Order: sequence, then C-alpha cells, then structure tokens
Amino acid sequence: MSRPAGTVDGGPGSGGAVAERSAPGGAGVRVLRLAEGRMSLRWRPRTVAVGAALAGLAAAGVLVALVLGDFPLTLGEVLGALLGADGSSGVVVRDLRLPRALAALGVGAALAVSGALFQTLVRNPLGSPELIGFTQGAAAGAVAGIVLLGTTGAALAGSALGGGVVTAVAVYLLAVRHGLLGARLVLVGIGVGAMLNAVTWWLLTRAELATARTATVWLVGSLNARGWEHVALLAGALVVLGPLAVVVGRALRVVELGDDVARGLGLPLHRTQLLLVTLAVAAVAVAVAVAGPVPFVALVAPQVARRLVRGPGIGLGTAALVGAVLLLGADLLAQHLLTTALPVGVMTGVLGGVYLAGLLRRDARRTA
Repeated sequence: MSRPAGTVDGGPGSGGAVAERSAPGGAGVRVLRLAEGRMSLRWRPRTVAVGAALAGLAAAGVLVALVLGDFPLTLGEVLGALLGADGSSGVVVRDLRLPRALAALGVGAALAVSGALFQTLVRNPLGSPELIGFTQGAAAGAVAGIVLLGTTGAALAGSALGGGVVTAVAVYLLAVRHGLLGARLVLVGIGVGAMLNAVTWWLLTRAELATARTATVWLVGSLNARGWEHVALLAGALVVLGPLAVVVGRALRVVELGDDVARGLGLPLHRTQLLLVTLAVAAVAVAVAVAGPVPFVALVAPQVARRLVRGPGIGLGTAALVGAVLLLGADLLAQHLLTTALPVGVMTGVLGGVYLAGLLRRDARRTA
C-alpha cells in the first residue's frame, strides 16, 4: 500500500511510528502515527516552540522572584536553599518567595484557562469571567465567608466555589435558550455581576473594621503572604481539573464551529456547554480563593496565546502558560517597580488597560 505524500517512515525498531504533514488546509500541523498506524497524534511545531519558550520564561521568572527582594540573595544562595540549606536564606526562599511565585503561576494559569473556555463557549473575545459575572460571584461568596464566618484556606475556597457555582447556575438559566448565545450570556452576566458587586460592598459595610480592611485588600487581588497551603490548593485543583480540561479539549474545537454544526456532528451541545461552564467556574473560583479577583488576566491571556500560536481556536495549554507568565511578571513589577509594593491586581489592571487601549487604537486604524 502506498503512503500519502509527505510521510516519513520511522524505520526498523521505531514501533511503526510515522510522522507526516497533514493534508492541505492544515498548514503547520504534523501527525505522528504510533502503534503501526492505530494511534495518531496531531501537533503544531509552532505551538510546541511557543510552549517551550513560555515555560522557559516561567522558570526564569521564578528564579528572578527568588533572587530579588528586601533581602537580596545570590544565585548560589538560592540554589543552596532549594537543595535544603538552613539559615535565613532557606527561610526566605522556601517559606516566603517560592510559594508566592508558584501561587502566581497557578493562579495565572487557572484564570487563563477559565477565560479561554468562556471565550470559546460564547465565541466572543470579551467573554472573560470577570465580564460575565462569575468572578464577582466567586468574590461575593468568598467575602461572605470572610465577613460572616471568618473562613480562611480551604474553607475560603469552598465559599468562593459556592458563590461561583450559584452565579453560574443563575446566569446559565437566564441566558440559555436553544443553546448559549454569546451576546445574551455577556449581557446577562454583566447585569448579574453588577448586582453581586453591590452585595459584596454591602457586606463590607456590615463588617468589623479589621475584617473589612482584610477583605478590601483581598478584593483588589493580592499574592501577599501566600504560603504552601495555597500552593497545595492550586495543586489539588490541577489534579482534578487538568484531566477534565484534556477531555473537553476535543469538544472545544467542535463548539467553536457553532451550535448548528456541533449538533450536526453529534455533539451533545447542552451537556458539553454545562461541562465547559462548570470547569471554567471551578478554575476561576480556585484562583479567586487564592489571590482574590485579579483583573484582566482571564481576558488578555487567551487572546495573547492565540496570536502567538497563530492557529485556529485557543489552546488551553498555551493559554495557561501565557496566564502564568503574565501574572508572575505582573507580580514582580508590582513588588519591585516602585519603592512601595503594590497588590498584583493593581498592576494587572494597568497592563490590561494598556492592552485594551492598544486594541481600540488598532481597530480605529483598521476602520480608518
């Protein structure tokens, strides 16, 4: 049997692996056939290169975060502390700076994945969780837990998740009609988010001064004093939500084609949409529980990932890496750009505003 043009046999001892370029129309896509052709893996060299570059930036950012600070360390001291050296450098690196850097990576990745899922679901680049109201729901649940119950740690995550789920159910029921329409979901989400913001600030007016101050700093979005318990929460969410994200990855490509096409291809549309919303809400709830409602990461990261890869759709893996690098970089700027450290939410707000201004300027040029 003749092989398609462009195939390369893996040769003897390769287990029947064959690498080939995809058919015309799939430019830049390669297919790796395994197990004598019974399995195949599609991949894009550009996507792999972008992912490797982003992973390298994340590693470099963590190293910079461990070196810089009020107690500056040399690279040798940092490596020694990571290998278990005792003393002040070990406490600073292992107990203070490393968990904060890892929390920044995890929160940024969770927000970016949530934003990618929502933007794909509603087929709208403005479909981020903070604009649809889910971030406000998770924040309202967390603030209710802080003010009314004094919750922290895992209990705070549960409060945020509960608020996000209740908000998701409300928005879904109000917006769904023969499938989710992007414009209706965004409008309903904006309205629900505005009401939840009012509830959040009303709760703050009823709180004790110290509690209100703590909740207000948290509402801005902050990674201050984040420890290993927060990293453990993010790691647990990754273990649970990561396999689900892999499972829905294929369905995500079909959803992008539109509701009618998805139904025609046999996709259970309502069930798939509900699964995507649940996964996105869980991701943003965990991120909000750890760092508060950090703005703009979920909005910006998926679109940056899409432009870097230059492929169809938004890859969840690439978006997660962009979000992780973006939030870690913003946290480094927030800590060291000025003489006074800022909450990371302030810096992401500034960067997000610059990004939106750039988009508006580009659209104005296109229109002109």
